[in-house]
Amino acid sequence: MGTPEFPDLGKHCTVEDCKQIDFLPFSCDRCNKVFCLEHRSYIKHSCPKADKQDVTVVICPLCAKGVRLIPDEDPNITWERHVNTDCDPSNYEKVTKKKKCPVPGCKDILTFSNTIKCRDCLVDHCLKHRFGPDHKCPGPKKPEPSFPFMGLLSRSKKEDPNSNRAPLTASSPKWATSFLNAASSVRASAEASVTKLSNEISEKWQIARDGMAQSSSSGSRNGQKEECPQCGAKFSSVTTLVEHVEKVHERGGNRAGGKKVTIDVCPKCSRGFRDPVSLVEHVERDHGGTSKA
Repeated sequence: MGTPEFPDLGKHCTVEDCKQIDFLPFSCDRCNKVFCLEHRSYIKHSCPKADKQDVTVVICPLCAKGVRLIPDEDPNITWERHVNTDCDPSNYEKVTKKKKCPVPGCKDILTFSNTIKCRDCLVDHCLKHRFGPDHKCPGPKKPEPSFPFMGLLSRSKKEDPNSNRAPLTASSPKWATSFLNAASSVRASAEASVTKLSNEISEKWQIARDGMAQSSSSGSRNGQKEECPQCGAKFSSVTTLVEHVEKVHERGGNRAGGKKVTIDVCPKCSRGFRDPVSLVEHVERDHGGTSKA
């Protein structure tokens, strides 16, 4: 057997009735014996270890789950362990029930290649009813706002403020109670913010009044020009501008029924403002948040 150059070339078949020499023998991956082309399969050479790596799965009739049988273990033991640990009869309907197209009268089963999700209603349909008019698509769902504040505000404007509102009953939605609580807290915080802002404006106004004389002198030293918001006349100091507004525009405006003009002065740079809020914002932005001279 073999040649001088290849002494191990070719082997005899292990089957007793064959013993044929094969130069390209086959090795069984179960019993690790050598066989010829005719006896290479498990059945042909009656391999005693043919089922050692086989995978056998039994479908449980109670839960429709697959139970793998272990080759070296009794199937009854494997089955009993599955029933005691993994078996769930409630899963049977989920596994066996096939999903169908929701269109009335359609009996097509939705599979991997036969399912299309509608982009508007986000519901799976078959290929025949994939378009909106075919399955009477209601359209995209409108997202419900988590805090429907604007809708209730518009509704409250239409209602009479003097009318008595009916008290909330047990059948009222839960979000109505939470909305009322949130609205009351928002209203309280808004009132507190307005009060704080008015106090700050009053304080800045008093500081501006106290430092008007000093700011007017510093403004004349710096050569700054103040312009009248009514007639456009320019003055070298804020005091002169205030006197001009009080004499010319304020008195004449009161006689003619005009609106009174008030000038607010920054104690730092002697800049005049018609709005106290603008003065406060100017002091906080340009002078580091303090209005003290």
